[in-house]
Amino acid sequence: MDLVTTTSPQPTDFAMRKIVIAIDGYSSCGKSTTAKAVAAELGYAYIDTGAMYRAVTLYLLERDIAFDDLPRVEQALHDIHISFKRNRKTGRNELCLDGVIREDEIRQMRISNSVSEVSVIPAVRHTLVAQQQRMGRKRGVVMDGRDIGTTVFPDAEVKIFMTADVETRARRRQEELAVKNEHVELEEIVENLRKRDHIDSTRAESPLRRAADAVLLDTTHMMIDEQVDFVLERVSARLFERSSLAITGGEERNPSGAGL
Repeated sequence: MDLVTTTSPQPTDFAMRKIVIAIDGYSSCGKSTTAKAVAAELGYAYIDTGAMYRAVTLYLLERDIAFDDLPRVEQALHDIHISFKRNRKTGRNELCLDGVIREDEIRQMRISNSVSEVSVIPAVRHTLVAQQQRMGRKRGVVMDGRDIGTTVFPDAEVKIFMTADVETRARRRQEELAVKNEHVELEEIVENLRKRDHIDSTRAESPLRRAADAVLLDTTHMMIDEQVDFVLERVSARLFERSSLAITGGEERNPSGAGL
């Protein structure tokens, strides 16, 4: 429980209060790489929500559970345990499925081909959104996905929506797969991305869309460092605004920092 005090807060008090940074957007726009770097810079936790949906997809596929077999899917959601473990050597958070690191498996193309179909299942979204909200309830988190700023944390102090042209995204994805010795034709990746974009944007549950107060970031011609700087500038502006309002007693009119 927070202590109540009658003394006026100082700017640094508000600047140091941790916030939620929501980074939404299309696949292969650089969301995860940018979010990880921003989290590291701020000393915040990083949560890759897309990895969680990929983990459920992997779990269902390995157990031959049909995506439309809702009773078995719901039982799987009850049985499955998803967590993240920090790899001290690489400095990255790795997804654990039932206590076993499955980071590489969830990034395979076969998972990419099915994850959007799994993510439209209402029970899956409800379960994972609730878990994501528990993970970020203490703030101090950078979370990337498709519906963070609209559904998971609509009150996030900073919201970014990332996009890029599909060919650029496909080349980036192809390079990521090649590093893991998985070689996929560019045309296949483009088709996969377009299919996922359509499913994600038209699903009934928490569709992929830009929040009204999210800042648009087109990464087509940007390097990762530029993307990270863009987000950090919005965070700094947001924290400065909060500290200034604390002194003047003003009200926050722009909760996410959109337009800053």
